[in-house]
Amino acid sequence: MTNLFSTFDPSTSSSISLNWSSTFLGILIVPLFFWLIPSRYQIMWNKITSTLHKEFKILLGTPKMNGSTLLFVSLFSLILFNNFLGLFPYIFTSTSHLTMTLALALPLWISFMIFGWINNTTHMLAHLVPQGTPAALMPFMVCIETISNIIRPGTLAVRLTANMIAGHLLLTLLGNTGSKLSLLSLNLLIIAQLALLVLESAVAMIQSYVFAVLSTLYSSEVN
Repeated sequence: MTNLFSTFDPSTSSSISLNWSSTFLGILIVPLFFWLIPSRYQIMWNKITSTLHKEFKILLGTPKMNGSTLLFVSLFSLILFNNFLGLFPYIFTSTSHLTMTLALALPLWISFMIFGWINNTTHMLAHLVPQGTPAALMPFMVCIETISNIIRPGTLAVRLTANMIAGHLLLTLLGNTGSKLSLLSLNLLIIAQLALLVLESAVAMIQSYVFAVLSTLYSSEVN
């Protein structure tokens, strides 16, 4: 079991852990936008960010939250960079650890809750009882809604971590069997690994999008 999960070990040595530096590798790519003639890559990325900006603006649905879309687009970009970097060999996947994902989800959720309960207390209390709930069920609904609200940062963090770990573990397990297979089986294994790599690329994009969209929806509820 130790060898199985060794790919997720953040320690490169006993004195210092350098694997977490992969989190900041994406930042090295960003400054090029300001110095180079616009390339296809930059134009594509600008289209993605502008599309996300429009979508998040619709989800937020209130003019009070102007500028908030920048936060959520930046969050999407950070998670997307780290998810993709983890697909390269020998690069540590920081988003496969709860240390990273909880550090993103928990401060966001706490700030939304503080803002909502201080500025819109009546609105937040009204959220605890869905419209049309019978009077007898109201105490139970308050308990259920409170619990579902409290576990939101945990579900955000665990969803991202679990999806990253699951795909990488499957790739590692299949890759470790390669030395014991025949030539025909090895060819089938390579095809399967390529298919899984494409699937993991899709998961990397989808999970970063899901994290950003759910964060946006949680923030829209406190207004």
